[in-house]
Amino acid sequence: MLTLKPGLRLYKSALDRSAQEALVVGLREVLREAPLFRPVMPRTGKAFSVRMSNCGPLGWVSDRSSYRYQTTHPETGRNWPPMPDSILRLWRDFAGHDAAPDACLINFYDAQARMGPHQDRDEQDFAAPILSLSLGDSCRFRHGGEKRGDPSEAIRLDSGDILVFGGPARKMFHGVDRIFSGTSTLLSPPGRINLTLRRAR
Repeated sequence: MLTLKPGLRLYKSALDRSAQEALVVGLREVLREAPLFRPVMPRTGKAFSVRMSNCGPLGWVSDRSSYRYQTTHPETGRNWPPMPDSILRLWRDFAGHDAAPDACLINFYDAQARMGPHQDRDEQDFAAPILSLSLGDSCRFRHGGEKRGDPSEAIRLDSGDILVFGGPARKMFHGVDRIFSGTSTLLSPPGRINLTLRRAR
């Protein structure tokens, strides 16, 4: 475990290849029930470059009206599928927080996808950390301070890496600058999946 700054912990190669493959099998089941969709920005309606889905009691969505958590898939209208035990186990093993997560955001990045600097501020419970797992192609992940203009640093996240941020790092601005296409053979079609576990309520 490497502490990058107060509240920000990086677990390199936390999951070996077999554990990653098992997670992907479970995610395929989730995505059959809750297919990936492409959200749009509030007000402007500009489409995200990532596609996303969710599992757990709550799911994060974005449309012209707002960013928010809701209990149903915005396109199918069905409840989000439950989190697989393998995902809940990650929280128990790495988050260091007693209460279970109630939301797992699934982001899929193709080679051109990016995620601009943002804060995770739509949750009601900031005492709980955020746990982020990378699967598939590596990425350049950027993290800064609590203000958009604060200095930032970039690190490489590889398949199987886990990042946990809480405490003084809970509201840090962060994003994904680029995807290093072809750096993993885990996913077919290739790309990067990011799982983000949160306590939303």
